[in-house]
Amino acid sequence: MASPSVVESPSANARRVVHCGDAITWLREQKVLAGASVITSLPDVSELGGLDIASWTSWFEAAAELTIASTPDDGVTIFFQSDIRHAGLWIDKGAMVARAAERAGASLLFHKIVCRKSPGTLTIGRASYSHLIGFSRDVRPSLRRTTADVIADAGFMPGQKSMGVNACIDACRFILNETTTRTVVDPFCGFGTVLAVANSLGLDAIGVDLSAKMCRRARNLEIGA
Repeated sequence: MASPSVVESPSANARRVVHCGDAITWLREQKVLAGASVITSLPDVSELGGLDIASWTSWFEAAAELTIASTPDDGVTIFFQSDIRHAGLWIDKGAMVARAAERAGASLLFHKIVCRKSPGTLTIGRASYSHLIGFSRDVRPSLRRTTADVIADAGFMPGQKSMGVNACIDACRFILNETTTRTVVDPFCGFGTVLAVANSLGLDAIGVDLSAKMCRRARNLEIGA
């Protein structure tokens, strides 16, 4: 898997590789992430300098579609996305990834709400909840292992926009219980929360981030599940 820079973090039970580079370019190079499922959060418009809201919306949906298309049929693609307010109106990222999934031929497996803040907390620009949404072309989960639709506490977040540990655990356990894939890929890995939780549960992990600083953090973050 080619990239400008690669760092590896060996573990007694699981392997972690972090690629420093552009996620879109990397995904296109891989074509299909054989043996893997994806857990990720696509960047907000504020994190992609120079794009207006319309350009970011197009980029976001195209990136989500590519991510789902890169996931093998026996894997799942799970998004953790927080709605944002722009010009007084809310932008529903759950709807955005659902449109991308339809174009990629994937079906909705679950749609959970994750509380980033305590219920009743007022927020202005960013919702106090996040969507945790899973899609797949072939996976059909067992009803016997259904888990709660609301995760009341996202858990520890290394950064303000990071995916909470409890949400990561829920997503990784779904992969363990419902798929045969044993590698988790996060093409927009940031601090590396997904990678650390995946490793703690015995899953191999691959991350990608454009920032060399974030890649170093993602390599070294350790979280017990």
